[in-house]
Amino acid sequence: MGCSTAQVKVGVTAPPQKTRVLLVDDHELVRRGLHAVLESEPGYEVCGEADNGLGALEKVRQLKPDVVVLDICLPGLNGVEIARRIAKNFPECRILALTMSDSEQLAYQLLDSGVQGYLLKSDAARDLMVGVESVRCGRPFFTSKVSTMVLHGYLDATARTREPKETPALPLTPQERQITQLLAEGESNKEVATTLNITVKTAETHRANIMRKLGLHSISDLVRYAVRNQIIE
Repeated sequence: MGCSTAQVKVGVTAPPQKTRVLLVDDHELVRRGLHAVLESEPGYEVCGEADNGLGALEKVRQLKPDVVVLDICLPGLNGVEIARRIAKNFPECRILALTMSDSEQLAYQLLDSGVQGYLLKSDAARDLMVGVESVRCGRPFFTSKVSTMVLHGYLDATARTREPKETPALPLTPQERQITQLLAEGESNKEVATTLNITVKTAETHRANIMRKLGLHSISDLVRYAVRNQIIE
């Protein structure tokens, strides 16, 4: 069937499709600021917002955004695990991590989880649009401070391979990171077991393994570790 005159106009092209962005942050004021910056630029639209991890996953499923601007420190389910799930289940969706931390360990965890960009909140006003456009186009993006940190970390790691050193602390697994967050938020072993649908004995074993792996001796030490590494605020 041919197209009607109303459907086709010679020399007229459809307007370019806007880049659809999902904002995930548990602070409303932060979301408002990001929203205002994005909506002020032609070619971009905020298709949705979420203030927690599970809500973010549901919004990604419903809205199919091009880019997710993802706060890493979220209640209940941390941003590293959210990024991992998005990357696994929605590989076409690009992720720009947003965090206050310039921790080298966190940077590597985020890269392993599947994010394409790492943006410090202190740089968001200046670099947000560049970061969103970069990851949308499939290019990695790091603010300058993070780029320098990752480069130095790589060079240090290369140097360490040339001479014997003591074995560094092992990184936390995704489940261990989730348990660390729950414990640092004040949940007991029993509450952790209920939240993750595991036995109390398993929760206790994970807790002991985490403390040993990180070289920590008390819950207060664990809380400080969680804050330093943006697992909790």
